[in-house]
Amino acid sequence: MQAPEPDRRVPAPAGTRDLRPAHAMPPWWHAALHGLSPAYFGLVMATGIVSLASDMMGHPLLAHGLFALNIVQYTVLWLAYLMRAWRFPRRFFGDMIDHARGPGYFTLVAATGILSSQFILLRDDLTLGFALWMLAVVLWIGLTYTIFTAFTVKKTKPPLDRSISGAWLLAVVATQALAVSSALLAARIGQPFRLELNLVALSMWLWGGMLYIWMMSLIFYRYSFFPFSPGDLSPPYWINMGAMAISTLAGSLLILNAPQAPYLVSLLPFLKGFTVFYWATGTWWIPMLLLLGVWRYAFQRFPFSYDPLYWGAIFPLGMYAACTWQMNHAMGFDFLGFLPPVFLYAALLGWLLTFAAMVRRLWRLARGQASAA
Repeated sequence: MQAPEPDRRVPAPAGTRDLRPAHAMPPWWHAALHGLSPAYFGLVMATGIVSLASDMMGHPLLAHGLFALNIVQYTVLWLAYLMRAWRFPRRFFGDMIDHARGPGYFTLVAATGILSSQFILLRDDLTLGFALWMLAVVLWIGLTYTIFTAFTVKKTKPPLDRSISGAWLLAVVATQALAVSSALLAARIGQPFRLELNLVALSMWLWGGMLYIWMMSLIFYRYSFFPFSPGDLSPPYWINMGAMAISTLAGSLLILNAPQAPYLVSLLPFLKGFTVFYWATGTWWIPMLLLLGVWRYAFQRFPFSYDPLYWGAIFPLGMYAACTWQMNHAMGFDFLGFLPPVFLYAALLGWLLTFAAMVRRLWRLARGQASAA
């Protein structure tokens, strides 16, 4: 009798090399890292603005509690992004130049700018606030010119209706987050940098407004002239309003900073007019987005399930509360005083529900009961 042949490994076909037996599958966090959304820093954006709005409206304990949580979230997400870039570089950088997913990376800039504002306002820490502002500037320059240059020179590009969404407006939010943190720093430091920082804030505010006009024209065109399914109405469409809300906040801060910079004094009528213009545009979007939400979930019965993109819907609610409060303070619109608390409580409720859903999803992933994201 012949001795049985020893076990030999047969090379897997080229198309099946990524398939591994169950005992050789990577840990659950490998799968989570591989599918990590580029827009996950929306969690920091949403938590940060709810914290700041809470402080504006007299809830310091809530504001500081969310601030402490936000520091942890920001650190953990940085570690996750760096690990993803190391473990899955092709996926990480491939997402960056993808028309549909690439703009999500701008949440990193916006989150850094908002955390900078938290350090400035809640802790009066100009050192860390300035360090985070500098990091946000570097990230803004790197991501803006990497992403939009790649979109321009790519040979193969997707059709408009398969690529553009409200997520593109995260580039506007990132720009205006820099305007906000620049204005806050300018109000708290002396010369020789006060005038320069106010000019940076003004320039970013103007650039963000122009970018919104460019992008919103395309988004509105996509709305009106292409088929629209419930799945197309992803939560980042709330950024349609959120981008205008943070533009209103930045404009209000520039108005308050005008006595510190002569060129802002000469521009006051323009600043006030465009700040109200931004606020009115953002306000127009709210009923529209609510109606589209009713159509998506009530009439089309689109299922509710946790998606990190939902943080892109919480952020605009908190930002609308903050910007309306700040505009009232800058321009004396006391008759609008009822709006900020209403939107703060709506944002807080949404934040709690989304945070609970996120924790549940992470728990299921840790137990191996969820598929790879």
